[in-house]
Amino acid sequence: MALISNAGTSCKLGNGIMRSRSGYDLVFGLINNVETARTKMTSLNCPSSSCCSSKIAHSLRIDDVSGGCKRRRQVIVAASPPTEDVAVATEPLTKEDLIAYLASGCKPKEKWRIGTEHEKFGFEIQTLRPMKYEQISELLYGISERFDWEKIMEGDYIIGLKQGKQSISLEPGGQFELSGAPLETLHQTCAEVNSHLYQVKAVAEEMGIGFLGIGFQPKWGLKDIPVMPKGRYEIMRNYMPKVGSLGLDMMFRTCTVQVNLDFSSEADMIRKFRVGLALQPIATALFANSPFTEGKPNGFLSMRSQIWTDTDNNRAGMLPFVFDDSFGFEQYVDYALDVPMYFVYRKKKYIDCTGMSFRDFLAGKLPCIPGELPTLNDWENHLTTIFPEVRLKRYLEMRGADGGPWRRLCALPAFWVGLLYDEVSLQNVLDMVADWTPEERQMLRNKVPKTGLKTPFRDGYLRHIAEYVVQLAKDGLERRGFKESGFLNEVKEVVRTGVTPAEKLLEMYNGKWGQSVDPVFEELLY
Repeated sequence: MALISNAGTSCKLGNGIMRSRSGYDLVFGLINNVETARTKMTSLNCPSSSCCSSKIAHSLRIDDVSGGCKRRRQVIVAASPPTEDVAVATEPLTKEDLIAYLASGCKPKEKWRIGTEHEKFGFEIQTLRPMKYEQISELLYGISERFDWEKIMEGDYIIGLKQGKQSISLEPGGQFELSGAPLETLHQTCAEVNSHLYQVKAVAEEMGIGFLGIGFQPKWGLKDIPVMPKGRYEIMRNYMPKVGSLGLDMMFRTCTVQVNLDFSSEADMIRKFRVGLALQPIATALFANSPFTEGKPNGFLSMRSQIWTDTDNNRAGMLPFVFDDSFGFEQYVDYALDVPMYFVYRKKKYIDCTGMSFRDFLAGKLPCIPGELPTLNDWENHLTTIFPEVRLKRYLEMRGADGGPWRRLCALPAFWVGLLYDEVSLQNVLDMVADWTPEERQMLRNKVPKTGLKTPFRDGYLRHIAEYVVQLAKDGLERRGFKESGFLNEVKEVVRTGVTPAEKLLEMYNGKWGQSVDPVFEELLY
């Protein structure tokens, strides 16, 4: 649910030109909400011919300086919150432009980075009640003043902070999220998490506020959750009940941890996307940490994951088409074009376009803003409103894990980096999942939220596959040479015992906690 994934900072083009083999230039102008447009051009080498294939070559054409401009356009790429459209396209965007946008994320292995995002619940230590917006506002101002973060405003409301390539944002129910910078090693990732939590606690503890690392709000109902003053969330709040029964729970009562990773080419993206989708249920099981709803066990180990099965199936799920032989950037664009829109951002306001098609927007047929054409701002914003288990932007987002305590925030990127950034481990997983059927992958997605590692699979249980996969992740980390494999200790213990974090919480609930969820606020306090 992140508004922006800062792993994307490493994936974003600057004011640059990407040369395609057919000789056309793809031009992307980048402007943020505090800077004026720049026209400086720098070259970007495309690392792979599959990224620069002729099918994306006809995007934005500019002749050389000796000739006239056949087709001139400045395209603004949005940050989050969305930027203003300083320049508007003089001709309609095409599907090829949208494909080129995704393909621009390709980068050589030495430029791959790790981006980690994590959400947490703020609560009043005395009452255990959720933080109100007024308290969140005070907290954000306090962090900004004490630790030199730039404030992000929506109207008169502070809604986030930015410092370098890190940002802090608010989810709909006040869940507090760090979108980390793109970093080279897991040691840097864990240090970033540690620094963030130190800064947050330094201000929050003076206010009597604590933070809880869990995947679903364990005590309070929807009526008890404050609503953040953000325009896009009001639109989503009105739309969610029309498309699923659990969308409001997703918005207001869930927390996740997410890892964002790079790819070198279209072929590399496909391999990583397939592995990510096939193994996402294993990640869900290993990090399952949301067994309580409104003070009682809810019958699931990952209620957060279960909620996504009936939030909005037009924009969530396992994306079986990713395993088709024809899959690539173009097929993902076709999928995204038909995912119903939420909004368009114009003149610092969110315009409700719920249920409408970006495909119609491309043709200037969007009823909410008739005759207007989209820019890449609109496309980037639209991509943030799609919520499959793995999401493609100009990088891949692994989205299947529950929020959890500090050590697990470091373990999740370790798990995925060891598998996806090491060629041997990646190929071993691809070989393992090659004959998994769409029905088997969907079965795991459906059953894991309830049965975790005890989910039957073929001749055994998911635990046995998870054990093998965690070993592959460890091997991959060791081959990276950064001494990062220790970050997997949390999940190695889970596969060794077969007991998920959620099952440990349930054991304490039924034992020393005397069937009260209140102690979880101390057990999982950051």
